[in-house]
Amino acid sequence: MYTANDSAAGIDDRLIISLQDLHHIMRSLYEGKASQKRILIILNESETITQRDLTERLGIQPGSASEILAKLEGSGWIVRRQNESDRRTTDISLTDSGKEIAEEALMQRRKRHEEMFSCLSGEEKQELLSLLEKVRCDWKKRYKENEATCKHGHRHGHGDGHGENCGHHDGHGHRDDGEQRGGHGHRDDRGHHGASNEHGGR
Repeated sequence: MYTANDSAAGIDDRLIISLQDLHHIMRSLYEGKASQKRILIILNESETITQRDLTERLGIQPGSASEILAKLEGSGWIVRRQNESDRRTTDISLTDSGKEIAEEALMQRRKRHEEMFSCLSGEEKQELLSLLEKVRCDWKKRYKENEATCKHGHRHGHGDGHGENCGHHDGHGHRDDGEQRGGHGHRDDRGHHGASNEHGGR
């Protein structure tokens, strides 16, 4: 396989390889979609949210959400109460200590975002953003059918022998609160491994 710096690769191949490499690095830097700190950050933004709405926002099964929330409650970071207007619904909010953890995690996330683009000037960042937005909008129109299939959890096979596994898309390229899977090693098609990394911090 080519690498991003391989002069024998075409420009299109090198662009895709660079994007894949960036994707794997981001996966190693971010928490999972149901990480405790991501949940705390969401709660800090929302103040109070129903367990059902939180589960939908995270894109996970209700049983998985209940397990994580039980741990957060046991740590004294959240409280769960019955919704006054709908007794079948549970409201979730942060405790004072949970709010402190959430604010620290958010500060670390913002610092990391600054570091990730510190090699670029303000003008270069704007140019990069404009180009990425142009490509993103084109891909969303061009591959709309594929995106709809991804939402149903299907795997796509391609003629080059690689299967493409559709992941959860939450909008920020992920949205800011859609931070990705830290604490795991990841391997791409060229045999590179993403670093395991646990951080405190869409």
